[in-house]
Amino acid sequence: MKHKWLKALILFSIILSLIGICLQANINAEIPKVFQVHEGKVIHHEQLIKDLKKTNLVFVGEIHDRESHHQLQLDVIKALHTLNIPIAIGFEMFKAESQQNLDKWVAGLLPLENFIDVYYKNWRLPWPLYKDILLYARDNKIPVIGLNLPPEISKKVASSGFSSLTKEELGKLPTETGCAVDEKYMRFIRRAYSMHGHGNKQFLHFCEAQLLWDQVMARNLAAFLKKNPDKIIVVITGNGHAWKRGIPEQIRALSGEIRYKVILPEIPGYIDPQNITIEDADYILSG
Repeated sequence: MKHKWLKALILFSIILSLIGICLQANINAEIPKVFQVHEGKVIHHEQLIKDLKKTNLVFVGEIHDRESHHQLQLDVIKALHTLNIPIAIGFEMFKAESQQNLDKWVAGLLPLENFIDVYYKNWRLPWPLYKDILLYARDNKIPVIGLNLPPEISKKVASSGFSSLTKEELGKLPTETGCAVDEKYMRFIRRAYSMHGHGNKQFLHFCEAQLLWDQVMARNLAAFLKKNPDKIIVVITGNGHAWKRGIPEQIRALSGEIRYKVILPEIPGYIDPQNITIEDADYILSG
């Protein structure tokens, strides 16, 4: 009888150990792996958040239709908010002219079905991709900022160039917005978007459109920070705009006092420790 109890106790201990191992594995799986580009090493997630607390802007890139990238963005937002750090969330996906509706959403004054209509008037990809981030912002009263310009303007620039804009269209842009594309920026666009343009007019116009997006979003971010200097803005945007040659470069040109960090999601063979330098990003995240 004593041996049966001993065997049962041993079996029970083994089961508990296995459960503990599985739980720990699940916990570890939920914590993103953080590669610090400057030091060339993997760091703890806690160290990443400690570093981000010292900034004004945190760019977290994405490929728009990848759910895992949006989960990484939400992880960063939750980690900062849980520490009671005052944050806001800036979205490439919303036009600046939609700000009134975004404010109503965060205040709980805009029903879900109405906000989904607002979302689709701003962005073409499925609502579920961004749903968790936007619901978290509403439920926790985190300000949401629309950063982008009207799509008809960017489309016109992409097809016919910045010089084709009318005075009325230029009036919809932040003051002093220009579009001087140099060869260095075109090389960046080729790399960031895996393009193979050869300096033709169509490629030049595409570069002008991208630069215009970068400039407008940078100016809208700077304007929000000027009014809300206590906030850290987590910027949700495509990888091409998040790279340091994208919006961050335009931020640097506007003010050397605005501190930022760039986080990109790992894409093996493209965005990984072998292909990314400190000139591209500060951290690489992988789920």
